[in-house]
Amino acid sequence: MKAAFYYGIGDIRVEDVPIPEIQKDEILVKVKACSVCGTDNRIYRHGHFKVPEGMKRVLGHETAGKIVKVGTAVKGFRGGERVALPPNVGCGTCKMCIKGFNQLCPNYQAFGISMDGGFAEYVKIPAFAVNNVIKIPDHVSYEEAAIAEPLSCVLHAYEAHKTVPGDTVLIIGPGPIGALHVMINKLAGGRIIVAGRSNARLEQIKQYGADIVINNKESDLKEEINKITNGFGVDVVITSNSDPEMQKVALEVAGYHGRVSLFGGLPKGKEEVSLNTNLIHYKELLVTATTGSSLLDVHKAMEMISTGIIDVKSLITATFSIADTVAAFDYAAQGQGMKALITTEL
Repeated sequence: MKAAFYYGIGDIRVEDVPIPEIQKDEILVKVKACSVCGTDNRIYRHGHFKVPEGMKRVLGHETAGKIVKVGTAVKGFRGGERVALPPNVGCGTCKMCIKGFNQLCPNYQAFGISMDGGFAEYVKIPAFAVNNVIKIPDHVSYEEAAIAEPLSCVLHAYEAHKTVPGDTVLIIGPGPIGALHVMINKLAGGRIIVAGRSNARLEQIKQYGADIVINNKESDLKEEINKITNGFGVDVVITSNSDPEMQKVALEVAGYHGRVSLFGGLPKGKEEVSLNTNLIHYKELLVTATTGSSLLDVHKAMEMISTGIIDVKSLITATFSIADTVAAFDYAAQGQGMKALITTEL
């Protein structure tokens, strides 16, 4: 089979390797679609502590495919079933796992990070991860199912900052994740402002429900927010990017009793941010942050896609073969469209 291996920073190689063999308590999935996440690009360009130097890894954690082999000891799954693979697998017994936050397990494993992921023709599901596998509803495509994971991360953030009808919501970052934030917060009844530095993406983001867009490269974001809100500030700010400066600005543009969601993680070397905590104190801000999503979040996201509450298909603006994995990463990094997806069907 073909697989795109990450060997180190800036080094991805597509290789022909044997199809994984499975044990009696494992599953083999033929990958159909795996979308490119900002985390994939961050690993590619900056590395990851769970992929130490000298180890190679197949990245890709937004994966959907078809079961082609089931171990004799596996219950509840059969060959031919269409499945999605939520990436984060907890130990199941620690405090966080018991609470349902498997993504916060101190000993979590993850497809595409500590285990080989979806940028390959086949992926093996080890025994401890079998219960993570989600069956895809018949009318949901593999491409849509691959977006369930990023949608679940956005849903997880929403449930922390809880937009309510009448809120003014500022989303900083008009990429595919920003678009998902737009859709969920619009559904909740918010007036949506999106800020970013790409006119092309700001124009695209309007189709997902953005009411106002601001190019904060061409104009001062704080001044624009003051004008729009008559100086009060916004009710919710979501930093859907990896810019430390925008975390500072988020506190400045939030209004009294505003909620600030620090959604985007920061790259290594830029994670230390000097914040004016008096803004938090005197405006009584609620500053929240979320990372990844739980297994329950992914189930909820799949249900939202299945019922048509959230339409994710239009987010996929380019598809690539495994042989063109680097090109897919470059497409995603350059912000040429929205979501890049790698498929084994090309």
